Amino acid sequence: MENKEIWLETLITNSPQEGRELAIKMARKSIATIQTNAETRNNMRSDYANDTAQLIASANVIAIEFQTIAAANNYWKKQ
Repeated sequence: MENKEIWLETLITNSPQEGRELAIKMARKSIATIQTNAETRNNMRSDYANDTAQLIASANVIAIEFQTIAAANNYWKKQ
């Protein structure tokens, strides 16, 4: 966890679509932080690509990230 790159400046997005894209990026960055070896991550892709339970778990992580982003954006309600 030595990487000090600032890639998440804000949770504020212009639209729900941008929010979902940010949620996916956040989930992917979390995996890269947890499993720092890119070769290992690549080798594991075939395992979870064909495992419905792991794919559903991944979708749940994205959904949780999206909930956080939506709340930060007041659910994109007009002010």
